[in-house]
Amino acid sequence: MKLVLTCEHGGNHIPKEYKGLFINQEAILNTHRGFDLGALDVFQSLKPIADFSKFSTTSRLLIELNRSLHHKNLFSEFTSELSQAEKQKIIAQYYKPYRDAVEGVILQYIQEGETVIHISIHSFTPIWKKVERRVDIGWLYDSRIPKEKDFCKVFKAEILRISNNYDIRFNQPYLGRSDGFTTYLRKQFSANYIGIEIEINQKYSRNNQMASELKVALLTALDVCKKKGFQNFGSL
Repeated sequence: MKLVLTCEHGGNHIPKEYKGLFINQEAILNTHRGFDLGALDVFQSLKPIADFSKFSTTSRLLIELNRSLHHKNLFSEFTSELSQAEKQKIIAQYYKPYRDAVEGVILQYIQEGETVIHISIHSFTPIWKKVERRVDIGWLYDSRIPKEKDFCKVFKAEILRISNNYDIRFNQPYLGRSDGFTTYLRKQFSANYIGIEIEINQKYSRNNQMASELKVALLTALDVCKKKGFQNFGSL
C-alpha cells in the first residue's frame, strides 16, 4: 500500500499579480473562506508516514483546487468576472500543476501494482448558518465503495482506541460523493484507489495550529492502518 497525503487549502496566499482583486479583503482571507484553518498543521504532522505528499497555500478564493473545472464555484466572487483568458492562466499556473502532480504519482503507483490510499486533509467552521456543528472529525468517502467504508471503520476504531474524546462521523459535515478532488480521482482509477477526505472541526485550531492530542491520535491511527495493509479490512 502507498499512502498519498494532500492538503488543498493549506493557506490564504494571493499571488502578487492578483492582489488588486483582494484590496481590503484581509478579514475574509483570514477566515474559513480563505483557507482551512489548521489543516496544513495536521498535514505536516502526518507527512512523515506518507509515501508522497503535496500541499497548496494558494487561497481557495483565487481558485478552488478541490472542485472540478466545470464546477460553478471553481472561481470565487473575487475572480469569477475575470476574462476567460485570465481564468485559463490561473488554471494553468495554479490548478493543473497541483492536481496533475498528485494524479501522476497515483497513476505511477497503480501501474507498479500498488494500492493507493489517498488522504486529503481539510477543516470546517464550527458554526454554519448560525447552527453549531456537533461533529469533531468527519471521514468523507463514497458509500457505494465497500473498501472506502471499511477503511474508514478501521481508521475510526483506531482513533477511538487511542482516545474517546472525539465525535467521529461518516460523511459529515459534507458528503464524500460531492464534487471534489477524491471524487474526480475515483473516476480516473476505478481499481486500487481509495480516496478519503478528513474534515476536522476548526474549534481545535488556535493560531492555525491544531490541538496536539488530536494530531497524535490521527498520526498513530493512520500509521497502524498503513502497517496493517488491507488484509484485515473486511471486504477489502
